[in-house]
Amino acid sequence: MTMGLSILPHDIINGDRTALARAITLAESTLNEDFIRVRGLLKELMPLTGNSVRLAVTGPPGAGKSTFIEALGMVLVAGGKKVAVLSVDPSSTRTGGSILGDKTRMTGLSRSANAFIRPSPSAGQSGGVSAGTRESILFCEAAGYDFIIIETVGVGQSEIAVRDMVDCFLLLLIAGAGDELQGLKKGIMEMADLIVINKDDGENQNAVQRALSELSNVLRLLDSGEGPPPELLTCSALNNAGITVVADAINKFIHRSKDSGRWRQLRNEQQIIWLDELINRHLYRLFRSDGLLPERRTVAGAEILAGKKNVFEAMDYILQKD
Repeated sequence: MTMGLSILPHDIINGDRTALARAITLAESTLNEDFIRVRGLLKELMPLTGNSVRLAVTGPPGAGKSTFIEALGMVLVAGGKKVAVLSVDPSSTRTGGSILGDKTRMTGLSRSANAFIRPSPSAGQSGGVSAGTRESILFCEAAGYDFIIIETVGVGQSEIAVRDMVDCFLLLLIAGAGDELQGLKKGIMEMADLIVINKDDGENQNAVQRALSELSNVLRLLDSGEGPPPELLTCSALNNAGITVVADAINKFIHRSKDSGRWRQLRNEQQIIWLDELINRHLYRLFRSDGLLPERRTVAGAEILAGKKNVFEAMDYILQKD
């Protein structure tokens, strides 16, 4: 329950972290009254949004995403930037609980006055993001953060929705784990703007070079000719090596995107996608708020389990007019 949270737009604008955290909590809520409050807040804050760099960092488990994001964040902060990290943790499909441990892993960044780290449960949301991620990005922008970094829950078939929320999509990989490209989906490779192989240190360096060669061959096969292939880079986040090069590559990518007009086009397309998402979420809330429809859903579910109805018959029963 979040109805008791008091949030004023000027508190967010003035950098009040408590107000920002409360606004994000509202954005993650499934309550209709909270959705209305979020909409009211954003109507006032929207003129102050849209000026940040929105970056997604995704990669398979063990790639070192949290360590990489902390190292990158520290480089950006040292360069005078304010950095917000929206870290999505996988939720239990049974209990809805999540570990929410990234704030404890990013200890150095979390102590910076110019950084804000917010772990959020995915709560069953697909696409590697949580419900309310788009709204959370806007709240962070209104609070004056220059870089918004979204850490997704991993790489899989559904880990692509975040692409429609960001300006730059960074795929973080690790070499030396055996068949590192085997489990990657073609779509993830094609959507990546930058591909970074982490843990380029010690005895792993030879494996990193082999992975670079393999990735280059794969990208040549996937090249559609519609645009430049993603830049390939390596780093060692643990040793803070190559992170500045990655930060420079991100900035150069954003500048090229703006100069070509692609950045504005992408932002506009993302607004349309968000509009459709808001409509779907609103319709679902209307469904849940109707006293009769959820009751019919419960009955229809029981009849499916009992073998009395198939899913199409159940849908007709739920949506039938009185």
